[in-house]
Amino acid sequence: MLETLYGCGLRVSELIGLRLSDLYFDEDFIKVTGKGDKQRFVPIGNINKKYISIYRKEVRVHQKIQKGFEDILFLNRRGKQLTRAMIFTIIKRLAEKIGLQKSISPHTFRHSFATHLLKNGADLRAIQQMLGHESITTTEVYVHLDRTHLADVLNNFHPRRKD
Repeated sequence: MLETLYGCGLRVSELIGLRLSDLYFDEDFIKVTGKGDKQRFVPIGNINKKYISIYRKEVRVHQKIQKGFEDILFLNRRGKQLTRAMIFTIIKRLAEKIGLQKSISPHTFRHSFATHLLKNGADLRAIQQMLGHESITTTEVYVHLDRTHLADVLNNFHPRRKD
């Protein structure tokens, strides 16, 4: 679950709503249902596919799945869809377990996804699409564009960068 939050930049509501039928591993995409029931395709990496496959083969397969939840990817112990609160609790417990001194939430993974993509040279428009933002302005605020990155872009890509 954590790998999917970070690896795909999902909102917690998108994670808990993810269905088996939304997984297009052969095409390296997942179908995500976001705010306002808008759907988008988000790329999924090999590491994320590996962990989802392990979960499906080694955990989910042993669960007694309740009627109506057969297509839900991530299930709770009772074979039903996880809640937002449960995801927050899981993250809080794991953070305590590893002795993390700062407070994190599911949104932290989404923020890190966007920030790391931007810092590694990803196009802001591509990040916008993956996050499911309607406006590029939302994405700009979201990833806290820092001045050093903007200066790097100017120095690397502007035609008059060399004096």
